[in-house]
Amino acid sequence: MSEISNGAWRVRAIRGATTVEANSRTAITQAVTELLDAIETHNPLDPEDVVNVIFSATADLNAVFPAQIARQRPGWDQIPLLDVQQMAVAGSLPYCIRVLVQINTCRLQTQLHHVYLKGAGQLRPDLNLTVDSYAT
Repeated sequence: MSEISNGAWRVRAIRGATTVEANSRTAITQAVTELLDAIETHNPLDPEDVVNVIFSATADLNAVFPAQIARQRPGWDQIPLLDVQQMAVAGSLPYCIRVLVQINTCRLQTQLHHVYLKGAGQLRPDLNLTVDSYAT
């Protein structure tokens, strides 16, 4: 299916993930903030265009809800946010937070940039934007 570039608005999704150093409020807050900063840097977002955001975390992360951290971002207090627990598959990446940001946009799917930080880069090596150490 080819992508239409006629400026039509569609719901599209941006994926991202990161790993956390420890199951602590401080470490999770730092990781979620860094991940969302990177997503917003590479995909200029207007909070008014965000449909919803779904976070998943591995079972070894339970010190704080990622959505609680995201809700503190400017303009994010009215965005529907959801936290879920990632499936516990044997051998899967530990201490991992994933995010799915659904947005209304006229950009093509190929114009959106997915962001995988730290150890999460191994989850989707096929994507064009993998950041080992994000810095603004």
